[in-house]
Amino acid sequence: MTTTTTTTIEPSITDVASVESIRTHFPALDREHDGFRVAYFDGPGGTQVPRPVVSAMEDYLYNHNANTHWRYPTSEETDTLIAHARETLAGFVNGRADEISFGQNMTTITFHLARALGREWGKGDEIVVTELDHHGNVAPWQALVKDRGVTLRMVKMRTEDGQLDWGDFEAALGPRTKLVAINAASNALGTVTDIARATKHAHAVGAKVFVDAVHYAPHFLTDVQAIGCDFLACSAYKFYGPHIGVLWAKRDIIEALDVPRLEPAPQESPERLETGTQNHEGIVGAAAAVEFLASLAAGQGVRPRRDSLRTTFTALHARGEALLARLWGGLEDIDGLTLYGPKPGTPRTPTLTFTLRGYSTDDVAVELAKRGVFVSNGDFYAATIIDRLGLVPGGLVRVGCSCYTTEDEVARLLIGVQALV
Repeated sequence: MTTTTTTTIEPSITDVASVESIRTHFPALDREHDGFRVAYFDGPGGTQVPRPVVSAMEDYLYNHNANTHWRYPTSEETDTLIAHARETLAGFVNGRADEISFGQNMTTITFHLARALGREWGKGDEIVVTELDHHGNVAPWQALVKDRGVTLRMVKMRTEDGQLDWGDFEAALGPRTKLVAINAASNALGTVTDIARATKHAHAVGAKVFVDAVHYAPHFLTDVQAIGCDFLACSAYKFYGPHIGVLWAKRDIIEALDVPRLEPAPQESPERLETGTQNHEGIVGAAAAVEFLASLAAGQGVRPRRDSLRTTFTALHARGEALLARLWGGLEDIDGLTLYGPKPGTPRTPTLTFTLRGYSTDDVAVELAKRGVFVSNGDFYAATIIDRLGLVPGGLVRVGCSCYTTEDEVARLLIGVQALV
C-alpha cells in the first residue's frame, strides 16, 4: 500500500507582490515635499489608501448611494454591499458576518459598548485594563467608575522592555472581575501581547474579554477563534482603508445587551449595535481594503480569501521584521538616541519609538519632514506609557513600516536622524 504524505508549504516573501508593485497602487507616494519624494512612516496613526479602495467608495457614492432596507434598486444594492462588507470583515478576523458591526471609529464603538455592558454592573464589580493600552481602551471603561461605581484595575507594564507584567495581570483578576480590556499590540511601543493567554486567564474567573486590535490587525492576521475573546475592535484606516471602526462580538452577547438604541431600529445582531445611518461608503471601503490585501497574494481568486490573506500577512510580516531590524540597528548606534520597547526578534510590530538627547520630539519630526520623511510624535493617546517612561510632555518619536515602505526610505530616515547629531 502506498502512503501519501501531505506537506504544508509555508508562504514566502515571493508569494506576495513586490514592494515596487504594491507602491504603484498608492498615489500619495508620488507626493514631493521640499524637493524630496515623501516617505510615510506615520502608518501607525493611519496608512495611505490605494486606488482600489478609493474606487470602490467612489463607485458606491456615484452609482449606489441610498439608505438601507427599502424596496428600490439603489437601496437594495446598498443592503447587498453592506452584507458583503460584513462577510469580508468576518473573514478578516475569522468570525461570522452576523457578528460584524461598524461605527465611527474604535473609540466611539468602545464607549457605546461600555455603556451597554455597564448597565449590568455596579459597585463591587471590577474591570481590568493595562498600562500598555491606548486610552481609547481605557477612558470608556474609566467612565463606568463614575457612572456605575465599578472599580478599575490597571495592570503594569515593564518599563525596561515594554512588555506586560504577567504577574501583575494574574493578580488583578478575581471573582469580581467582569471584563478584561486589553490591546493586542501597543501603538506606542510595538509590543505584541499574548491575548489568547490573557483571555484564558480572564475566562477562568468568569470575565469577558474586549480586545483592542487597532495596531495589531494591520500586521498580523487576526483570528478571534484562536484568541477566544468576546469582543474585538479594529480600524480600517490602519490597514489601508477609510476612517471607520469595526467590531466583532459574539452574537449571543450582542443580543443580550441592553444597548442604547432607537426602539424602531433592528434588534438583531449585528445591526443592534449600530445607531443611526451608517457611513456606507466607509463600510464599502473597509471591505475593499481587505480585498486589496488579499489581492497581493499570488493565486488570489482561485482559493479562499482568508488563505490569500494568510499568505499576504506572512510575507509582509517578514518584510516588516527585516526593515525593523535595520532601523533598530542603525538608530541604536547614534549617540544620544534612546530606543523604547521590545527589541527585534521578540513579538512586536514594525513600529519603534525613540528620543534624541538635546532635541524635542517636535524638533525631530520637523527636521525629518524637511527631508521628506514623515514621522509622528507625541503620546499617540497611549498617555500612561509616556508617563511611566517619564517622557511627559514631549513623548516619543514614532516610526512605523507599512506594506509600501522600502529599504531606501529606511536609509533616508537613518541619514536624517544622523544629520541632526
